[in-house]
Amino acid sequence: MLLRPLLQALACTAVAAAGLPFMAIPLRAAPSLQALQDALNSTAPDSLNAVLEPGEGLDPQQVERQRQLLRQQFPDATWSVKAGAPLRDGRATTDLTVTGSRQQGPFAFRFVAQQQLVLGAAGNRFNRQEVIRETSLLRTGDDDLKVTLQIPDAVLTGQRYDLDVVFDDPLEGAVVAGSIRPVTAGEQLRLLTPDLPLEALGGGGLFKSVQAPYQPGTQTWAVLLVHPKGIVAGSKQVRVVADKAGLNL
Repeated sequence: MLLRPLLQALACTAVAAAGLPFMAIPLRAAPSLQALQDALNSTAPDSLNAVLEPGEGLDPQQVERQRQLLRQQFPDATWSVKAGAPLRDGRATTDLTVTGSRQQGPFAFRFVAQQQLVLGAAGNRFNRQEVIRETSLLRTGDDDLKVTLQIPDAVLTGQRYDLDVVFDDPLEGAVVAGSIRPVTAGEQLRLLTPDLPLEALGGGGLFKSVQAPYQPGTQTWAVLLVHPKGIVAGSKQVRVVADKAGLNL
């Protein structure tokens, strides 16, 4: 998406991985969101320099490297940037969506990833960001399998919480397999995906209970589901907060 690795398409077991820095201040004087969208979609190698500068949680050089790696995987990757709904504390947000596709052998991959961001700026360049919500999905097959990632946006430090990933439609006897694993910071930085060994699924999905870290930060989960009609890979970021006020921004 905007400033983080997204998805890597693998031949038969497509997986999604992600990682994004956080912490930002409310958006004030800044370049337009249209300028940011144009820069992200530009093929010029230095286009982002006009709208981004280094700051807390934001490294424009890393952003450019990740953007190029994403385009290597999905040459038609397209970014959309628009104003989002304000948070409860009044901060303005930005909704960012990226879509792309590629053909690899017999597999046609399609993905969509979405972020809700709070952007900060100095002068006419964005220089800080905070990720409020983030989800991405990568699919194969002609039909878009309906899948719901029932993973919370935020949890308290040390809290146990559920990771449920379910097929929305009845399986009708179909044999399915899947896996879910955390994505490490190193994997996020290098655009790598965790090892996701497949297991036969019962009950129409994946159901797992985990414990949040005892320090605030983020966790990112990578999911892989294999169905006779296609493959679904996804990722979801969970914010780990120390205060209940941070659960519902």
